Amino acid sequence: MSLAAIDWAQPWLAPYRAMGEAAAHTALCTSVAAALQQSAKPVSAPTFVPQLDLPAGQAYEAHIFQTGTVPTRDNLHDFFNGLVWLAFPETKHRLNELQAAEIARNGIASTRGPVRDALTLFDENGAVLDAPAALWKALAARDWQSLFGTQRALWSESRLIVFGHALLEKLATPRKAITAHVLLLPPSSNGGGPQALDDRALARSLDADYLAQKPFVPLPVLGVPGWCADNAAADFYDDPKVFRPGP
Repeated sequence: MSLAAIDWAQPWLAPYRAMGEAAAHTALCTSVAAALQQSAKPVSAPTFVPQLDLPAGQAYEAHIFQTGTVPTRDNLHDFFNGLVWLAFPETKHRLNELQAAEIARNGIASTRGPVRDALTLFDENGAVLDAPAALWKALAARDWQSLFGTQRALWSESRLIVFGHALLEKLATPRKAITAHVLLLPPSSNGGGPQALDDRALARSLDADYLAQKPFVPLPVLGVPGWCADNAAADFYDDPKVFRPGP
């Protein structure tokens, strides 16, 4: 799929549309790296460079940490990665910092280890949810009837942000089975519920030991009300291959 074919009206692209639509248009005439760099207004945003700037044998995450540059290919995957960097620079920097620390500690091995696995999972396929406790309870239990049926009205009080750039790439061609790994944020310091979904709060919530516990809950994102016209019919959720029963 080309950048020109992205449907920016899709609800999961709302956090990225303002900068993404213009960047996609620019990239058609230049490169993804150049288009992202032209859109890089946040002070904390990195510098986007061509993939050829990544030295052979150098670990990608370590290179970003050491140089402040993000090697970028001319494809949809790296385009969405760049948009997430621009929308959530502090969170992306925190993920990179934790990745680099693990690489410095353990080197590059055939397996990443639990911390890097969790960091990569969230970076590629993660999402964050701000929702009433009743929806969180239903999601954690994979009680799809409650989550999307009896508690459906509560979605009007909720916000789901797709963070993972590979997940955004998959959603460029939506399929019912596409599933996010929703990060269960730790309670806020004041004893309340999950922290707000602003960039700084999200970055501060990312702790290596906590992430190593894999605090993620699967969510088929096209089940979210308003994210797919077909899910207005109750039988949309009668699909155990997608909406799998809880553990």
